[in-house]
Amino acid sequence: MMSSPNERRAAEHAAELEAPLQALELQLRALGLALRDQDADAVDAAAAGLHTTLAVTLDHFARANRHGGVPPVLRQRLALAGGQVAAQREALARATASLDRAIDVLIPGLAPAQLYSAAGSAARASGQGGSLLA
Repeated sequence: MMSSPNERRAAEHAAELEAPLQALELQLRALGLALRDQDADAVDAAAAGLHTTLAVTLDHFARANRHGGVPPVLRQRLALAGGQVAAQREALARATASLDRAIDVLIPGLAPAQLYSAAGSAARASGQGGSLLA
């Protein structure tokens, strides 16, 4: 049975979106494993890869949405991936807050700059200590 040009185009869009979506799902799994294993180097590498892959995937989905739409099953998978990103971000924030509290107890009065790199010291220097603001 012959498919219409619209059906063929929708199938092409779905095929074009599958590869970046699969790459995103793989990066999420890699980050989840690194977090579970508490492997800081792997977490750093997986987070960087996830950031890049997420940007590419969202670009593909935005273009597909402008040019004919995104199939519902792929839209649902992207939403699920977004939920996983949020859950991993929350888990990491909780772990960071817990670590901050432990450091505050173990080493009271230590200046934040002595504990973190330049990128991490700003949040602690703001006087937030171990609190977590969402």
